[in-house]
Amino acid sequence: MQQFKIFDLYDIGEVKVEDLGLKRYIDLTPKLVIKSRGRERAKFAKSKINIVERMINMLTVPGKRGKKHKIITNWASGKFSQKTKIILDAFKMIEKETGKNPVAVLVRAIENSAPKDEVTVIEYGGARYPQAVDVAPMRRVSLAIHNIIHGAYDKSFNKKVNITEALAKEIILAADNNQESFSVKKRIESEKQADAAR
Repeated sequence: MQQFKIFDLYDIGEVKVEDLGLKRYIDLTPKLVIKSRGRERAKFAKSKINIVERMINMLTVPGKRGKKHKIITNWASGKFSQKTKIILDAFKMIEKETGKNPVAVLVRAIENSAPKDEVTVIEYGGARYPQAVDVAPMRRVSLAIHNIIHGAYDKSFNKKVNITEALAKEIILAADNNQESFSVKKRIESEKQADAAR
């Protein structure tokens, strides 16, 4: 039986998730068209949505960052087909530059960008204290994708680089665990703050 490929281009049969904590939450089910149209609504439904679709969805609605959000994303139309083209073009650039399967590079980038610890605030006796906590696996994946997208937006906003090139570069840097990557920098920062709050 023939295996489906993502966009009929990239075989994800050989893609493996090395981080055991994230294995259940990075969905690599082979699909020809990756558009669930919001059908998955149960608890932990995000883990049943293909990781490439989650990337497209996050690119469509990249999340708030205060006043900066409106400035950076005022052109974002929310069109799924437009964002899919951005991801496809970025994947072609990644394949050309690295010679590897771009979905495998994306999975590696998510593993390297997912923070293990973060800081929350607890109130004790009327005073507030920072407290280090472990990050849930699903939140780790969401934060990683969120930071990769925001890193790409930052590198392409008011610059000569367009969003496709910026996204491809951000994914490659994150996959190499390079500290020039915005998402890797955010992960290291989060873990350092957690260490200080222990």
